[in-house]
Amino acid sequence: MPAQRAPEHVGIERSTEVDEDALLTALQDEDCQAIVEAVEDEALSATELAETCDLPTSTTYRKLDTLTDAALLDERLRLSSSGSHEREYVAGRVDLTISVGSGATVDVQVERTVTDTADGLRAGSMAD
Repeated sequence: MPAQRAPEHVGIERSTEVDEDALLTALQDEDCQAIVEAVEDEALSATELAETCDLPTSTTYRKLDTLTDAALLDERLRLSSSGSHEREYVAGRVDLTISVGSGATVDVQVERTVTDTADGLRAGSMAD
C-alpha cells in the first residue's frame, strides 16, 4: 500500500491579539461593514471586494488592514494552478464585552476565536 502524503497547508500567520481601537473603528465604519457582509457567504480577494463593495482598491486595502487587525476578517491563501496565488478574506470571529462601571469607567474585553490552520488554504481553488 503506497504511503499517503500529508496535505500541504499554506497558512497566513495570524496574531491572536486584537487591536481594540481598530475593532471599535471598524464597527462604526460603513465601508468596513459592507466588506464584512460581503464575505459572510464566500471568501473574496481584495479585487473582488473592491468590485462588490464599489470601493477604490486603495480604500479596500486600508479597510482590509483595519478589519484584519480587528480580527473581523481572517486571511487565507487562494491557490491557483497558474502559480499566481492571492490572498482572500473570510469573516473572522470575535467576542466583544463592554462594561461600564461607576465613575463612567469603561472596560473593553476582546477575545479572538482563531480558526483551524487548515482553513488557511482553500483546497478547491486549484481549478483556476
